Amino acid sequence: MKKALLAATVVASALTASLVAAPAATASGFPRDRDGRDRSAIPFTEATVTAGADGSFTLDWKARGTKRVEIKANGKVVAKGGAQGRAVVTGLPAADRQWFDFTPDHGRGLHLADRLIKLDGAVNFRDAGGYRTTTGQWVKMGEVYRSDALDKLTANDLAKLQRLRVKTVFDLRMADERTQAADKVPAGASYVVADVFAGSGSFQALPRTPDEAVKAMTDAERAMVAGEGGKKAYTQVFEGIQRDRARSVLFHCTAGKDRTGWANASLLTALGVPRETVEADYLASNDYRKAANDAVLSHLPAQQAAVYKPLLDVRPEYLNAGYAEVKARYGTFDRYLKDGLGIDSRELRELKRDLLVG
Repeated sequence: MKKALLAATVVASALTASLVAAPAATASGFPRDRDGRDRSAIPFTEATVTAGADGSFTLDWKARGTKRVEIKANGKVVAKGGAQGRAVVTGLPAADRQWFDFTPDHGRGLHLADRLIKLDGAVNFRDAGGYRTTTGQWVKMGEVYRSDALDKLTANDLAKLQRLRVKTVFDLRMADERTQAADKVPAGASYVVADVFAGSGSFQALPRTPDEAVKAMTDAERAMVAGEGGKKAYTQVFEGIQRDRARSVLFHCTAGKDRTGWANASLLTALGVPRETVEADYLASNDYRKAANDAVLSHLPAQQAAVYKPLLDVRPEYLNAGYAEVKARYGTFDRYLKDGLGIDSRELRELKRDLLVG
């Protein structure tokens, strides 16, 4: 009865003839197929799940060197295709989060969901994972989350987060933010204050022009890297992710874009995710927060809105200021992790072993 509803519409058919297999990530000692391919490797170079407002899910993938890809949801096959494809899946039952298993004809598969977690009281709550690294591994989903403020979460939201196994919440906000909009956390979760701007003096005066607003944002990004508060806070986050094997770990600030953005950029960079992918994840806050930001700006006079907009945005120049500060102070990102956050090579290997697949 559900067959027609669950049928996937494959928009792009297999393109194996035009795709050339490239070396995948290998792991010494793992068994290989007859043609020499590492069975532990993940052939997917791209794979995403995008939930639609109508309850549909769009699945996109590219898996070089494969001939067949099968995708399951709730244990049932909902899509099939070749090395590259797109499928639109409808008729799945409502769930806190719909997961899909992407299985290629060789190598390891992926367990993916839409990155956004839909909540009534937050607009920028999303999964930190689901990205491919430069070595061909993938960051696990369902382990680490990032978000905007939690003070408006409803009882249903909190119940959902409890079912998603949110065990530790890191609050990256300043004292006055925490006082004015106290966190609501799911039952059983630990709450940890990790004030990024503690003692930094950031945002003590409001900018008067758009240029001053941009400068305030880039200066704040540098302070996240160089300031003692930032180093301590991000050390807490990294240590918490390593320590909490029960998962899941959540870190957040007010808008979930700047302090939270650098936390996630640091984590993804440490795991080996390419810079362009990290930037795309960072800039996605502009999309997730668009309706909320537009509502704020629409109530301001034009001149004031022009000054305020850079404070609501995320821009490449903001993120680049953080990376530039890392280079200026530490030389390399690994040195930032080691000397700034206390994450040595052994701990970094453990973090990768814990959060990466493939």
